[in-house]
Amino acid sequence: MGFTTTSVLDAVAALDERSKEIFRRIVESYLEYGEPLGSRNLSRLLPMSLSPASVRNVMSDLEELGLIYSPHVSAGRLPTQAGLRFFVDAFMQVGNLSAEERANIDRQVRASDRDQPMETVMNEASRMLSGISRGAGLVITAKSDPILKHVEFIRLEPTKALAVLVGEHDQIENRIIELPAGVTSSQLREAANFLNAHMAGQTLPELRRQLQRLKEDVRHELDTLSRDLVERGVALWSGDDDDGKPTRLVIRGRANLLEGLAGGEDMDRLRMLFDDLEKKDSLIEILNLAESGPGVRIFIGSENKLFSLSGSSLIVAPYRDEDDRIVGAVGVIGPTRLNYSRIVPMVDYTAQLISRLSRTP
Repeated sequence: MGFTTTSVLDAVAALDERSKEIFRRIVESYLEYGEPLGSRNLSRLLPMSLSPASVRNVMSDLEELGLIYSPHVSAGRLPTQAGLRFFVDAFMQVGNLSAEERANIDRQVRASDRDQPMETVMNEASRMLSGISRGAGLVITAKSDPILKHVEFIRLEPTKALAVLVGEHDQIENRIIELPAGVTSSQLREAANFLNAHMAGQTLPELRRQLQRLKEDVRHELDTLSRDLVERGVALWSGDDDDGKPTRLVIRGRANLLEGLAGGEDMDRLRMLFDDLEKKDSLIEILNLAESGPGVRIFIGSENKLFSLSGSSLIVAPYRDEDDRIVGAVGVIGPTRLNYSRIVPMVDYTAQLISRLSRTP
């Protein structure tokens, strides 16, 4: 569970300055080293003079608030998931990237070819985010409609045909379509010829819109059965249920998530994470997370159902097309001790950069 705005304000009000300082030191030590911080070492770090016994008293108060916990007897303290959320919401300061850092991201994402396809941009962005975070860089791209090059209808049964559609890069998709009763082989050829004559350089949605404009022409060129076949074939192959849904995931740096894992249980959690990520529902879930608020979103551990079992954190930001529609997301997956203040502005700038590149003709 996460802190609401109200509960964050209440928790801040409940802490005096030394409690805030002790809590901040515990979290920052965890984010940097991943180890519990004990009262004796903590007392040496504080700007004010406090004995280890006084520090332990403050730690007890922080434990009662649910912000820290002791992993085992006589150990130091670690932040809870709620404590990490509290730290991110109330204490973390996110600075702006320097000109050098922005130029470095530009260089890595664009690589050497400024005219590279967007697929290459996505791969480079994922690789770059993995490198800067020591986690896994994640990019989700929306489904793109291929430009059509050729279509053919092959009769399978009296009322069924195979629609073969070929894209400009020779990608092929086959769909079985239902035929109106009485369609002849010559009408199948006539319908294919009509589509091939009008589809050059167009995607299926574009072709569908053109067919609407050409309905009067269609009425003169094709008989009723052929016209019905054309419209059925286009509608089925385009797939209304899938339009605009994210269908491709790029992840770089999975090995980074395996570093420093203590045992088989952690490995199993990571395998579970990647199994989830490869399911389409999870891709849609991540995109929905990115869409659910402006700018960069931070999800820690079980704050969303995708990571409820894996114990990982997600920093994610949406990117947009030329019509300002959200068409994908970029982010970082990693352990809960990610360097949030460093990674957040980098994810944000990368999303802005991909938005600009996706709008470039």
